[in-house]
Amino acid sequence: MATVLATVESFDVRRGDGWLRDEAGERFYFHCITIADGTRSIDVGVTVRARRRIGLLGRDEAELLETL
Repeated sequence: MATVLATVESFDVRRGDGWLRDEAGERFYFHCITIADGTRSIDVGVTVRARRRIGLLGRDEAELLETL
């Protein structure tokens, strides 16, 4: 599946999830276990390369491949 460049729009440290927004304005949900560097936390405003995938609960979500 193709990758997208997106910005971290929100991230809730307590819940471990957040939202990305790509250059076209589309929003993608993500969970901290998909952050590639294993940190389980990410700052709002960071640009990332992500890939859409089917998550653990069967929902469409983003997998964060790298921060830019």
